[in-house]
Formats: sequence, structure tokens, C-alpha cells
Amino acid sequence: MKIAETIGEVRTQVAAWKRAGLTVGLVPTMGYLHEGHMSLVEEAARRCDRVVASVFVNPTQFGPGEDLATYPRDFARDRALLEDHGCHLVFHPSVEEMYPAGAATFVEVCSEMPKQLCGKTRPIHFRGVCTVVAKLFNIVTPDKAFFGWKDAQQLLILRRMVRDLGYGVELVGCPIVREPDGLAKSSRNTYLTPQERQAARVLSQAVFLGQKLVAEGERDGDRLVQAMKACLLAQPLARIDYVQAVDSETLEPVHTLRGTVLVALAVYLGKTRLIDNFIAEGL
Repeated sequence: MKIAETIGEVRTQVAAWKRAGLTVGLVPTMGYLHEGHMSLVEEAARRCDRVVASVFVNPTQFGPGEDLATYPRDFARDRALLEDHGCHLVFHPSVEEMYPAGAATFVEVCSEMPKQLCGKTRPIHFRGVCTVVAKLFNIVTPDKAFFGWKDAQQLLILRRMVRDLGYGVELVGCPIVREPDGLAKSSRNTYLTPQERQAARVLSQAVFLGQKLVAEGERDGDRLVQAMKACLLAQPLARIDYVQAVDSETLEPVHTLRGTVLVALAVYLGKTRLIDNFIAEGL
């Protein structure tokens, strides 16, 4: 496995692979990797000849007062994990490499999509995500890019960006990977105190309740959301940011479940904000 710190190194290696007729998969990450990330790398290795993973804590997707400075980092550990799971090239750039002095260009989906769900409390987040992913697509020119469904809003917004800008890359959504007690894997889980970690199980409990109700025939979005909120509120340490059922194309709230619906939630445990969701299809 090779480590590249510059855009030029990545382009040179990918160009050589493509001359040899090899397909390239990209797994963008912010590092501090866990089993969820590894599932993306493994899927990329199954579906592509070569796998590129980026490890870059992207500053443009963090707002004032968010955890950019404290976001967990351990590149030596990340590097070992990636090599063990079939990665061929790690792109580990500096901030200056990705955002040269005076950089003033951003990529933004100018619809209601980035304003919904997490966008209500993180107004610049998805502009930063779209910008860094667009840059990675331009640098790596992958055939496929792999993202987890845990960040469902991110994946759906990126699909819109790819469609609108005509990128020749297929976005592959991979299932949420969970702890044995149901909590979705997240780098931010490390912020939780033991008591908060125990309480955090309530997120997946609310998700599983929502899935059960939909499977039983619930189609009233408001009743579904209220039942999931009641589940969350039974845990005293949980503070709800949002619970919403939204259209999978626009991310705007729906009151009746039809077609494909994203049911998503964000909850604070202490200072840590965690997210979870499920997709209801064929309604």
C-alpha cells in the first residue's frame, strides 16, 4: 500500500492504473477509522481493481464551535487498518494541499436538501462536504465511490451533486455497521462517557421501533415520528435535535409515507451529537 500526500502523486498512480485498464474505487474518510469504514473499503475491493482511501479531516465542513480541533486522529492506526483490508493507496494530504492559500471556490447544492435535517443546525456543513468530495473526484477520478448509509443525508446530497455536475462516478451506498448493542459505528462514539455510551443505545432502539411500525403498516409520518420521539425521551440523558420522516429525493418532511422515505434522527448525549436512520422503500 502506498501513501500519497500530494495531488500529483495520486494523479500519477491512478493514471498508471487506468492505462493498465484497472478500475478505481474511492473511499473518502476523515480518519479515526472503525468497522464501518472498513466495510466500505472491503466493498470497494470487491467491486474495483484498485482502492484509494482518503484520510483528511476537512475543515470546511465544520462550523464555529464544532469539534474540528478535537476530532479524533490516529493516522498510524488508520494506515494499518487500511492495509489489512485491501486498500492500495492512501491519500493523506495537508490542509494546504487541499485548500491552497487564497482558495475561494466552493461546491454547493442550492436546493432545500442541505437545509433539512442536520443542515438546520449545521448550515455550512454540506457545502464543505460537497466541496471536498468534488475535489477528491477531480483528483482521483474514480469509477465508483463508497459511502455509508449512516450519513444518509450526505449520500443523497452527493448523489444530487453527481447528477447535476455530470460526474462519471457511481456512488455506492453501503449498510450501516452497528455495535453488538445496536449503536451505529461512529468516530464520535469515542467522545461518550461510560454512562452516555450506555444511554446511546436508545438511538438504535428508536430506529428499530420505527422500522417495526412501518413493517406493521404504519403510514402516518407524524404518528411514526411521535412514537420514535417517545422512545428517545424515555432516556433522561438523550436530548433530541430532530426526528423526521422526509422524502428521499428532496429531503423535505412528509406526513404520509409513500414511495421511498428516509426516517432520520439526531440526538445529543451530553455534548456529543449522534445520528441514525433507516430507509423505508416500496411504500
